[in-house]
Amino acid sequence: MTTLVLTVVGDDRSGLVSAVADVVDAHGGNWENSELAELAGAFAGIVEVSVPEAREAELRAALTSLEGMLSVTVHTGARGPEASAGRRLTIRVLGNDRAGIVREVSSTVAGHALSIERMTTETRDAAMAGGRLFEATIAAAVPASVDVDAVRASIEALAADLQVDVTLDAA
Repeated sequence: MTTLVLTVVGDDRSGLVSAVADVVDAHGGNWENSELAELAGAFAGIVEVSVPEAREAELRAALTSLEGMLSVTVHTGARGPEASAGRRLTIRVLGNDRAGIVREVSSTVAGHALSIERMTTETRDAAMAGGRLFEATIAAAVPASVDVDAVRASIEALAADLQVDVTLDAA
């Protein structure tokens, strides 16, 4: 089996997921993992599928039939041994929104050689105080050589600079 990672983007409308799933299924593929979302009228997602090696080219070609409805880019997936092993760190950020928060947090994470596996962000109106709130949840893989206490200290220092609340959970 070959693992493919599909990125899909298009104007949001009914039937987009079904269209992709139909093509994958019709060519012997198995939909394994996905993250899909509608943001500001656009539909975007990333989908991991497995397909028999003999049918990979056929599936890749068939996905081009979705052009006009969705832009689909196909990447060859790879799973290294580090994908399932190791420690995890969850970072939660909450505070007043301002430009640069994602850049600063992600730079700090990268500076400690952590790999972001999943990240969600959201801005919303601050109910009582006015203005906008920024919230992020980041799940990161922590290599065995990394000192989690040093990561914690860097994130806490950054939180003070950004004037946001940060919570870290190590697993």
